[in-house]
Amino acid sequence: MLRVEDIDKGRCRDEFENGLLDDIAWLGEGLDGFGWEQPLRRQSDCMADYEQALARLNHMGLLYPCFCTRAEIRAEIEAAVSAPHGPDGPLYPGLCRGLGPEQRQARRQGGESYALRLDMAKAITLAGKMAGGGGLEWQDGGKGVIAARPELHGDVVLARKDVATSYHLAVTIDDHNQEVSLVTRGEDLFAATHVHRLLQALLGLNVPDYHHHGLIVGPGGQRLAKRDRAATLRALREDGVTPAAAREMAGF
Repeated sequence: MLRVEDIDKGRCRDEFENGLLDDIAWLGEGLDGFGWEQPLRRQSDCMADYEQALARLNHMGLLYPCFCTRAEIRAEIEAAVSAPHGPDGPLYPGLCRGLGPEQRQARRQGGESYALRLDMAKAITLAGKMAGGGGLEWQDGGKGVIAARPELHGDVVLARKDVATSYHLAVTIDDHNQEVSLVTRGEDLFAATHVHRLLQALLGLNVPDYHHHGLIVGPGGQRLAKRDRAATLRALREDGVTPAAAREMAGF
């Protein structure tokens, strides 16, 4: 199974996708049954799925438009005596949460840019009722059962005016639609699973098992990144490394 997560059109280009497919095809050489389903799932082709999910959440009264700029949010946080923090830094201070329907409509009609945020408090309350009062959890590899704490993230962004989805929403919908039963990803995405588990509960989606592995790091212990000129599969190929050797380097 393979999907291309290309909702960020400013950074996702055809040449990058072609390079990705070429690298993966090379990496799988010599493996029986290697390949992926066709047609290839691209998130940019699935916007209708995400828009449908947003419509459901909006019908539940769980979304609101946020017109704040990054500068406005930063100023509000800096002015606070003690701003709450989450896994990704300071939480959104809720400046637009209390806007009335008329204010929201007027600002939208005025052409202002906005993001659609999930009212986290309302969402958690509703998810709890839907679960019969029980908490949300997931099974995570060697960590065991993890209690979901989506409140750690505050009112997360689920879409923007010009992009009808976000990472959180898109991957949760995709995992369900592609019938994913095990999500294996880096430890840096562990915290995001709290939000994904909440969305699964609200939208009635399948709950896969998860395994969050340690990050692959360089000789100095730093996380591998293109900006640091970390070795790429293309570079390994050009250096004469075989697909089997590359798989062994990655622990497969």
